[in-house]
Amino acid sequence: MISNESCPIPLSDYPEVTMAHGGGGKLMHDLISRMMYRVFSNPILDAQHDGAVLRTDGRRIAFSTDSHVITPLFFPGGDIGYLSVYGTVNDLAMCGAKPEWLSASFILEEGLPMETLWRVVQSMGEAAERTGVSIVTGDTKVVERGKGDGIYINTAGVGIIPEGVDISPSRVREGDSVILSGDIGRHGIAIMAIREGIDFQTVIQSDLAPLDKIVSELLEVDLDIHCMRDLTRGGLASGLNEIASAGKVSINIRESLIPIRDDVLGACEILGFDPLYVANEGRFVVILPEKNAEKVVDILHKHENSRQATIIGHVAEASYADVIMESSIGAERIVDMMSGEQLPRIC
Repeated sequence: MISNESCPIPLSDYPEVTMAHGGGGKLMHDLISRMMYRVFSNPILDAQHDGAVLRTDGRRIAFSTDSHVITPLFFPGGDIGYLSVYGTVNDLAMCGAKPEWLSASFILEEGLPMETLWRVVQSMGEAAERTGVSIVTGDTKVVERGKGDGIYINTAGVGIIPEGVDISPSRVREGDSVILSGDIGRHGIAIMAIREGIDFQTVIQSDLAPLDKIVSELLEVDLDIHCMRDLTRGGLASGLNEIASAGKVSINIRESLIPIRDDVLGACEILGFDPLYVANEGRFVVILPEKNAEKVVDILHKHENSRQATIIGHVAEASYADVIMESSIGAERIVDMMSGEQLPRIC
């Protein structure tokens, strides 16, 4: 039964949810942890994974859902169709599951050109074929003109977790290595460039990509992977903070080890963005015992999308959960959740 107690997030601090707090920032983190988890709390949800890990008929499955509200709908390196499929496939992969089935629900704005919808549907079909998933159910709704941003897509997915695979933030331990699969920030900057019509002289393409095949190869080897997390809205900083919070550990990283392309770094400097918080759609972190870290890096280097994979830090025991970064000059600073979000409607 829902209680009549007052709202757990003081209205004086956050009088309303604004577009700038669309996800990945401190307000959304507070909203989820202090409001959603508080009312919906159960052992499966409280694991704070990329998806729910469920047991049925002796098998374990992963179940995940995501909504996609990106503007513009088409961008260098992909579109909302590819994004909606890959986003859910990647969340399932982060649970150690082999993605199998997806649902797809469309909220269409009145007046959306049929050609636009057809392009998006074709992209979803191609993405599903590439990842081997089947879109098996769905729904379509139409909202009034001016109230839908063209098209919103919600996808939910189910995948099968192989026996012996146990991936969860709660398994992260002191001494574990933290591996980043590649350069960060490209998705967010690609969206910003086309959205605002900014010419950076080079076309920055989103890193949007499916991660299921890479993860499957990692899981074929006995590496004792403790946790994985794809770095979407909120970027590397938010992903690591979520893991630290759920695992009740401190994660220490080194700035000099984090791969960032020069054009992305230059764009971030011009726009005043911190690349640690810029969204990605084809990057993830792997956390596992130090003795197996180099084996993971070697496997990742075999794939085009993860040739820049590198060990960027380690897990340390701490009295409270945090992420600490050593700068290029040797100083340390806490990398916290952002108070807001740098770019709304980006995933």
